[in-house]
Amino acid sequence: MEYKSIKNWPEDERPRERLLKFGAGGLSTAQLLAIILRTGGKNKSALELGRELLSEFNGLREMSDASAAELSTVKGIGGAKAAQIKAALELGKRMLQNSAENSRDAQGVKHSRDVYDYYRHKFFGQKKEMFLCAMLDIKNRIFKEATVSVGTLTSSLVHPREVFRHAIKEAAASVIFIHNHPSGDPSPSRNDIEITGRLIETGKIVGINVLDHVIVTDERYVSIMEGGYL
Repeated sequence: MEYKSIKNWPEDERPRERLLKFGAGGLSTAQLLAIILRTGGKNKSALELGRELLSEFNGLREMSDASAAELSTVKGIGGAKAAQIKAALELGKRMLQNSAENSRDAQGVKHSRDVYDYYRHKFFGQKKEMFLCAMLDIKNRIFKEATVSVGTLTSSLVHPREVFRHAIKEAAASVIFIHNHPSGDPSPSRNDIEITGRLIETGKIVGINVLDHVIVTDERYVSIMEGGYL
């Protein structure tokens, strides 16, 4: 098939013109990518390049996980285009994060779902386990968080002294623990449950209530408290 630049397409078929006429919701993911890319590569339009990216990385999720260098392995994607893609995807993440944060600040944390909605974007695409301590005020509003450990969860990494040091310093009324399972399975391990039990007991001693321990993945979560694991 003969290559034909987007600028030579009928106006109603060009992604940018379609967006201006019909709105962004009427465009496919590949068409939206074409607008971000602006130009294609050798013998391929921006739309074809967008489709190739989506095929190569199996959709936006893997594209978001990929580094700029990995995106640049697709022929036609140089450093500038890779940077444009990463910037657009990061803006999307931040919009979702800000929306969740505003909702949380207004209402406080009521359920484990509130915790998941807020923190899933922070953990999205993470390859290592991270353990966070979220600190709450008397109205159950998260006002600060601290990263306790990065790496496979063990009793030595998540030591009660280190976990509660931040909460005591900040005079938190309560805490919620959040960590991710990069495997995609949020089911708590025996170690997860044992560590949670130890932290609950420590919280009783220092006068800080442990509200929950939420395990998150990109798509799912499990609450150790609501799931009846303790």
